[in-house]
Amino acid sequence: RLQNKMAARRVVKEVPAWKQALTKWCYYKSYFPTIGLMRDDILNETADVKEAIKRLPEQDYNDRQFRISRAMYLSNRKVILPKDEWTKMEDDVRYLMPFVEEVKKEKLEKMEWNKL
Repeated sequence: RLQNKMAARRVVKEVPAWKQALTKWCYYKSYFPTIGLMRDDILNETADVKEAIKRLPEQDYNDRQFRISRAMYLSNRKVILPKDEWTKMEDDVRYLMPFVEEVKKEKLEKMEWNKL
């Protein structure tokens, strides 16, 4: 996680200020941070994503399940979290994407082996 945050900070430094402001505005206008979700929590659950979820460390999996359960509860009640509990853009790391990419690479490798 620390590496992801450090990489995100490095990318943020390279992006123009106007684009950072626009990105931040769009992020907070989205619904998912207001109910405590992260970007990877709302991915369409394809076969690759489902496999990646199975590979998550237990703590990350439990955190994800908690966020989704809480979001469903809030959404059903048609309320949002207090602003200080919203997911902050800086804390929203792509925790699932490395696993999704790994699954996709494995699929490609398996296809290559099956060609032989």
